[in-house]
Amino acid sequence: MTIKEAQEMVDEWINTTGVRYFNELTNTAMLMEEVGEVARIMARKYGEQSFKKSDESVNLPDEMADVLFVLICLANQTGIDLTEALEKNLEKKNIRDKDRHKNNEKLK
Repeated sequence: MTIKEAQEMVDEWINTTGVRYFNELTNTAMLMEEVGEVARIMARKYGEQSFKKSDESVNLPDEMADVLFVLICLANQTGIDLTEALEKNLEKKNIRDKDRHKNNEKLK
């Protein structure tokens, strides 16, 4: 699936099953909530925190998909083509960071 196809699929789902988009502010708050859920799992799985009994059924891929879904919703609502945005962002990084990471002693 391409990013464009994902944006179209989410839009179709929202306009049929989801009825309509939540407003942009609500979706921004939901995005923060979903990112927080990913952070919680990461802190427990890869960090020093331990899992609680209520964390036993966590599903990192599903939580990451929730983040992506809400981000796509926001892109659709604000008229952003995520393929184009990512391409431009990578072009910027290629120019700005051409030698930056290669010369970073912390990464060697």
